[in-house]
Amino acid sequence: MRKSLLSKAVTAVCATVMCLGVTACGGNSSAKSDKSNSDSSSSSEKIGMHQIAGVTAKGELGKKPTVSFKTPMTVEDNSYVVLQKGDGAQIEDGDRVCSQGIAISVKDGSELASTWEKNTPDCSTVVTSDTSQMTENYYKIFKSLKLNSTVAFGVNDSNSSGTSYLMVLTLVSKSKDLKKATGEKVADIPADLPKVTLAKDGKPSIDMNGYKGSDSLISQDLIKGKGAVVKDTQSVMAHYTGWLLDGTQFDSSWDRGQSSAFSLDSVIKGWKQGLAGHTVGSQVLLVVPPSLGYGNKDQEKIPANSTLVFVVDILAAY
Repeated sequence: MRKSLLSKAVTAVCATVMCLGVTACGGNSSAKSDKSNSDSSSSSEKIGMHQIAGVTAKGELGKKPTVSFKTPMTVEDNSYVVLQKGDGAQIEDGDRVCSQGIAISVKDGSELASTWEKNTPDCSTVVTSDTSQMTENYYKIFKSLKLNSTVAFGVNDSNSSGTSYLMVLTLVSKSKDLKKATGEKVADIPADLPKVTLAKDGKPSIDMNGYKGSDSLISQDLIKGKGAVVKDTQSVMAHYTGWLLDGTQFDSSWDRGQSSAFSLDSVIKGWKQGLAGHTVGSQVLLVVPPSLGYGNKDQEKIPANSTLVFVVDILAAY
């Protein structure tokens, strides 16, 4: 939950490179050939974005490419070029795509930032036709690509330094987000905690079971997932519901019909501390005391000094 309650989705931000409006940047690779600058002139009309000319890329597919162009050059926002056609699996609807990224100045060709050296891919891109999450043009571009493809986007930056650049992304892995917690039900849950029951679709309901709260954070697996361990520096995709100790529900992604994404750096301390260390696929019962929640301040439907109870399904971490 965000410091001002979770919104429907978090704005995706590239981890260590400057971002263009699309989410991106990502993980492991296997490669073979040296394919460069695919002919995408026909697709540019369908996609409706300006085609960047004069840019080439060399190198093994799925590895850091060597990008060349004559400097200085100018680029427009909402411009792109596919530099290398990948040889991996086709990108499909609902894929979470991980990309390694390089930001390259179009003024002098210098490298402004790169995720390759520290292997810090960004996996915030979900390929979807939902225009609230991805524009139609970017959706068409990503859907046309395979893993190990490299695509460059133009960013005409109007900041005070006037830095315009190419955002060069190599798509290196993909996965599907879970729809609900999956794994083994935990048998040894303390008997005095609130009791959680699940609907067929996974939505939780709760019986407070006479529970009076805790002065310290409670972070209890209800279902133990088999995915990667969540780090407190990551972002997560989750389904969740939150209640007050009297059983009043104040927020739920299930009721909105859409899971929520958020950075663990942008949420209350109880969420950051309580979700870190659990695994993707897990369902976690959190009891958050006021000191790790909203303290002595009212927050919309949450009174001051409230202990908060959450059931959180961890669907992805990136």
